[in-house]
Amino acid sequence: MNQNSQYPHSLVLGWWLLGCAAVVYLMIVVGGVTRLTQSGLSMVEWEPIMGIIPPLNHAEWMAVFEKYRQSPEYLKINAGMSLEAFKGIFYWEYGHRVLGRVIGLIYFLPLLFFIVRGMVPREWFARLFGLFILGGLQGLMGWYMVKSGLMDVPHVSQYRLTAHLGLALVIFACMIWFALDFLRGERRRNRASSPYLLSTAMVVSVVFIMMLSGGFVAGTKAGFIMNTFPKMNGAWVPSGLFAIEPAWRNVFENPVAIQFVHRSLAFVVAGVVVWSFVKSRTQAFATANHWVLLIVLVQVCLGISALVMRVPVWLGVLHQAGAVALFTAALYSAHVARKAQ
Repeated sequence: MNQNSQYPHSLVLGWWLLGCAAVVYLMIVVGGVTRLTQSGLSMVEWEPIMGIIPPLNHAEWMAVFEKYRQSPEYLKINAGMSLEAFKGIFYWEYGHRVLGRVIGLIYFLPLLFFIVRGMVPREWFARLFGLFILGGLQGLMGWYMVKSGLMDVPHVSQYRLTAHLGLALVIFACMIWFALDFLRGERRRNRASSPYLLSTAMVVSVVFIMMLSGGFVAGTKAGFIMNTFPKMNGAWVPSGLFAIEPAWRNVFENPVAIQFVHRSLAFVVAGVVVWSFVKSRTQAFATANHWVLLIVLVQVCLGISALVMRVPVWLGVLHQAGAVALFTAALYSAHVARKAQ
């Protein structure tokens, strides 16, 4: 990577943003563990400041546990859970929330330092402060999601879960793109051909949509049904796709239709990636697309394995981590095509 001569501190700013993106990546993965271990509703209060301090003694643990024992999840699903078992789910949700605060600190404090030292170009102020505001909104979105599972039904809304995931991906994508602007240069020099530009944009778009589809799969537990491949319980098009009225709600609320859409999108993603790879072969930027093709092949294997094994935690987490890796590679490929050195 070459330093952009227009900005003397491009390398520092670029690597700082990449470091922040790496922690966001980790947070998305930990969020997957939290969901798969059914830990997300273990903390029934939201304390943005004091919430960073966990229970420190038996009395404090019992106080937190007692609040959980009044929640719908305990009463309807985990009745009789021991304190030790509660600690196991509590720490995953606690770690997820602490990571959110860590991201805020490692982003905002260095940003202030860089600005005071005159290291941030003035035209970047709005973009970088806007990203910080998105991070704050993400914290609110996370609590809005959790609240949906603290009512009568101990299950978070798949709509809110997907919105939470989608906003995290937008923040992650901005961090990666801005970092590449600093590290590679934000001005266009040698642009790729129009078909290849279009193909890389489509790869980013379909991967993003696929990941949002995964949010609905997770939110409705659609991965725990019809655990056969390539057919869905012996049928290419399973029965029950339109069991809900009106028909559009099936895509968001019917687990059968949600899994069918997710599977179909996997073929779309693979097809667009292959198309982009073919287009890249005539370009000077082909290496970036090689990684996209390799990761999508691994991701397809992880997805099929997770499905047929009924989503064990470790495999579900690998599948989610692979999706973010694919998204990262797609962003890098798109940046290379648009702003080649």
